[in-house]
Amino acid sequence: QVQLVESGGGLVQPGGSLRLSCAVSGSIGVIYSMGWYRQAPGKQRELAAIINANDRINYADFVKGRFTISRDSAKKMVYLQMNSLKPDDTAVYYCYVNIPGPDVWGQGTQVTVSS
Repeated sequence: QVQLVESGGGLVQPGGSLRLSCAVSGSIGVIYSMGWYRQAPGKQRELAAIINANDRINYADFVKGRFTISRDSAKKMVYLQMNSLKPDDTAVYYCYVNIPGPDVWGQGTQVTVSS
């Protein structure tokens, strides 16, 4: 069974930085893509950033220039470096892996940007 465990969330002041990490465990073959979604209170879950097996990256417009996604295939990890954080970035951030079969989601990590 594939599991994702996120870490790195927390409380940060506007303009600050956080780095989210996601560890993939379990028997896993091909990973088509890995990414980060977020869901703010009262809003739908939305894509923040995604990286595919060829290292092609897509960012949502609202994170371009501020967030950087990266992965370590050997360690089965995916990261999200978040800089210049804004109060609007407050949300639960979910790790996501696209593999053969059902998509796999982490349990989420809370990011709160507030002074």
